[in-house]
Amino acid sequence: MAYVRTVCGDIDPAQLGATYLHEHLIGASLQPGSDPDLTLDSEAAAIKELRHFVSAGGRAMVEMSPQDYGRDVRALKRVSEASDVHIITVSGFIKGASLNPFVEGRTPQQVADDLIRDVCDGVDGTGIRAGVLKAGSSKNKITPNEETALKAVAIAYHETGAAISTHTEAGTMALEQVALLKDAGVPAERILIGHMDRLMDWEYHVAVANTGVTLGYDQFAKEKYYPDSQRIEFIVRLTQAGFRDQIALSGDMARKSYLTSYGGGPGFTYILWRVLPWLREEGLTDDDIDALMVRTPARLLSIDR
Repeated sequence: MAYVRTVCGDIDPAQLGATYLHEHLIGASLQPGSDPDLTLDSEAAAIKELRHFVSAGGRAMVEMSPQDYGRDVRALKRVSEASDVHIITVSGFIKGASLNPFVEGRTPQQVADDLIRDVCDGVDGTGIRAGVLKAGSSKNKITPNEETALKAVAIAYHETGAAISTHTEAGTMALEQVALLKDAGVPAERILIGHMDRLMDWEYHVAVANTGVTLGYDQFAKEKYYPDSQRIEFIVRLTQAGFRDQIALSGDMARKSYLTSYGGGPGFTYILWRVLPWLREEGLTDDDIDALMVRTPARLLSIDR
């Protein structure tokens, strides 16, 4: 029987509903001198933001702050209970400098043992279990420690069945990540490559889609990178090309200035209230939207063992 592992326990995948696969609620960069805008430390603000999300039709969210980014699973459980949103926490790492202290001098198996414990037993003795594995890479390279982390999540996948969601820096190294994970025996359908819309090269996106993995379009409203019109165009083109079931939408709203509950914006309603109608205007059907927001997230988050 397949299940989704949330911070409040395991649920039937059919309970998920509309789901964002890459967001932030509680967490912060652990690097010295990091931008204070990246510190999300208010449970009240997270609850308020999620209530807006629910009002727009949202029901579930993957909180992508791992142990090298201030993960606080107790806070996430409280936020989930107060907002009535299914929250899935992650085990793993982001990239480079943040993951180095956790990985340096360790083997992939040693690192994987920690990740497996997070998924199977719970994080830091809390009994609150992770439901997704995370690893990432730097811009235009995979460092030795990042390779260790990627190999570790592959080992952990084989032990737990939890899907792997990656960080790509500025959208680079997606094909290399996929090759490494597939070489380690991870099925393409269990891999979500994050931040693909940080590098909007059509042929590159098609090449990644052809590997069978899911592409994360998770930078909506961040016009400083690319206009949303280009994200919309790529999603429509990929859908028309037969890759509809390999696309996931999210906002990666990791800054106070992105969240209405901290006085910023556009917040968690943006995709549901702005992007989805826009996609419909460009020809996507209700069934297409259901695939993007409900069925693909449920497939990725389902653990079948």
